[in-house]
Amino acid sequence: MIRFTKIFIAVSIVFLFVLPAFANKTSVAIDAPSVVKKGDTITIKISVTHNGNNFMHHTNWVYVKAGGKEIGRWEYSMTNLPENGTFTKEVKFTVNEPVEIEAEGNCNIHGSDGIKTLKISVK
Repeated sequence: MIRFTKIFIAVSIVFLFVLPAFANKTSVAIDAPSVVKKGDTITIKISVTHNGNNFMHHTNWVYVKAGGKEIGRWEYSMTNLPENGTFTKEVKFTVNEPVEIEAEGNCNIHGSDGIKTLKISVK
């Protein structure tokens, strides 16, 4: 019983103090053209970065909006983890007028590195 207690304490210390040192907030970057022709359908790539994805600590959601309307969302959980610490999601969008693209991701423990935006103009 004493041996089990020591092992339990050691594992708890690793999960509470060591692993979080390697963790961070979820951050995103948007890759899309900044100028398009009216009516063009573009691919918006969202690069997501988060160190330490595991069943207890992971990116739990990522979204992308165009003109304030959500056009893509990905949800994750302890049984449905992101594919890697760095991954990319894509969404198609037809641009008919100037629009601002917004994206954000969130870590279930540490939160978000913030909303990122990209303005697309129409020529």
